[in-house]
Amino acid sequence: QVQLVESGGGLVQPGGSLRLSCAASGGTFSGNTMSWYRQAPEKEREWVAVITSGGNENYAESVKGRFTISRDNVKNTVYLQMTSLKPEDTAMYYCSARSGPNRYWGQGTQVTVAS
Repeated sequence: QVQLVESGGGLVQPGGSLRLSCAASGGTFSGNTMSWYRQAPEKEREWVAVITSGGNENYAESVKGRFTISRDNVKNTVYLQMTSLKPEDTAMYYCSARSGPNRYWGQGTQVTVAS
């Protein structure tokens, strides 16, 4: 069983930056593929970024060039560095871990981009 706790969300002005963190416990973090998803009000949850156990990254087109996913296998933490934020980035951001056939979710952290 993997437990995930996100942090780092908040209110930021357009063009600003935030760094989200997701601390994991349980399981073998270094072997897990870690992802970030987000869900805006009245919209479906959408995938944002992924980083594999080998460190390979991939991003949704909407965030490519602005967001960076990274992981620290010593701290069992995955990060999402978000820059050049736009109002349309406003959403609840969720961390997700895939461990074998299982997928685990955190409770989410709210990001609001507004002036």
